[in-house]
Amino acid sequence: MNEIQRRRTFAIISHPDAGKTTLTEKFLLFGGQIQVAGAVKSNKIRKSATSDWMDIEKQRGISVSTSVMEFDYNNYKVNILDTPGHQDFAEDTYRTLTAVDSAIIVVDAAKGVETQTRKLMEVCRMRNTPVIIFINKMDREGRDPFDILDELEQELHIKVRPLSWPIGQGQRFQGVYNIYEKQLNLFTPNKQRVTQKVEVDINSEELDLQVGTDFAEKLREELVLVEGVYPLFEKESYRKAEVAPVFFGSALNNFGVQELLNCFVEIAPSPRPVKAEERIVDPKEERFTGFIFKITANIDPNHRSCIAFCKVCSGKFQRNQPYLHVRNNKTMRFSSPTQFMAQRKNTVEEAYPGDIVGLPDNGGVFKIGDTLTEGERIHFKGLPSFSPELFKYIENDDPMKSKQFLKGIEQLMNEGVAQLFVNQFNNRRIIGTVGQLQFEVIQYRLEHEYNAKCRWEPVHLYKACWVEADDEKELENFKKRKYQYMAKDTEGRDVFLADSGYVLSMAQQDFEHIKFHFTSEF
Repeated sequence: MNEIQRRRTFAIISHPDAGKTTLTEKFLLFGGQIQVAGAVKSNKIRKSATSDWMDIEKQRGISVSTSVMEFDYNNYKVNILDTPGHQDFAEDTYRTLTAVDSAIIVVDAAKGVETQTRKLMEVCRMRNTPVIIFINKMDREGRDPFDILDELEQELHIKVRPLSWPIGQGQRFQGVYNIYEKQLNLFTPNKQRVTQKVEVDINSEELDLQVGTDFAEKLREELVLVEGVYPLFEKESYRKAEVAPVFFGSALNNFGVQELLNCFVEIAPSPRPVKAEERIVDPKEERFTGFIFKITANIDPNHRSCIAFCKVCSGKFQRNQPYLHVRNNKTMRFSSPTQFMAQRKNTVEEAYPGDIVGLPDNGGVFKIGDTLTEGERIHFKGLPSFSPELFKYIENDDPMKSKQFLKGIEQLMNEGVAQLFVNQFNNRRIIGTVGQLQFEVIQYRLEHEYNAKCRWEPVHLYKACWVEADDEKELENFKKRKYQYMAKDTEGRDVFLADSGYVLSMAQQDFEHIKFHFTSEF
């Protein structure tokens, strides 16, 4: 029970460039995991961010894949998942949100709420995930804090409650008053160090001495407004995902981050019950259960191995214990389960609910959504693949390397980077994605990780949808009529590749008894 109460597992989400990876770096600095914070884009600091470890991430300055990091802080065990903000990798982020108990949303002070922020908030709302909002980049000229708070309430449809308040911004940024701990933190721009804190009574003259009379007066007025407009902060309403606490700061200059972290570990929920198809699994149960929410190939370029990320839902995971792989109906033992610091990993003897364990997967044993238990047959839900919108034929560009090419495609598809369909008419492979960038990532990773070259050829398709029917004859009839447009996915299920919206709606009208699905979970 003590171990479960100590755990805090959360994801950092936002629109691209709001500062997620930078915030993650600063958390690791406070957790003592790294001595110097790396930068996402910087010529002066030669160290790149810890969580962006793939080559392509270092070159582009964007996160392509979710990274898992864990550290101890103030007697809490913190598990961070730094997610990609770019919409082309949104599916990875949605899956990650199924494995966390809470989320921190990063918002750029100048840009406010952006499209990707809205979408991610909807996913959190569907799952009732509590969120804390961090308004980043206060050291740049931005908008009025009250305007930003109004926009958050309107756009994200959630009540907010500021727990820290900025004193000035941009060039005139003086610091932050911490409403939660009632102390003043003064700002000195420094990317590697931590700023000083002063305990000040809000009505004393010392406040005037520290920040100047004008700023002090303005701060007092604004705090009166804050207390008047927003209800008192209650931990329970935050945990029920009714209210989002808001913090202000600058992640790059290490400011306002520790206040966020201190408050977060106190109020964030410990691991919560998880819904499986058969029943609700409580973390306090004695028997171990867990599910795979992500698979990554080639974390270590010297060893061609995949690692499956398993979220522990209940009981205690132990090394070398036999566990049932529910889908394959096989018992498995894991001799070297690992815990992560992005790319660095250590072998772990045991793990508790909320922890994320890496399991070596050498023969394509795992698929996303697999369940591991001590013998009970349960299935965890909610790891969908969406119907792709962009399609290209993928061809092997070097006939001598066809083995590497096939292995690379198989491992990357198991990771859920994109979806593979094999056309039944001409047996060509079609890759479907939700964004253009994914094609570039696949090509880059095939070449650099598998030593295989691919080339893309255009194919004109509108949408892929999974089809099924209760009447076998009707399904056979449909497959004959649409022979050129039928394909199989990696699971061997029937997929109809419609080449226009008109063709799709006509097919739905002509074949009333066939069900068309737009996510792979049905």
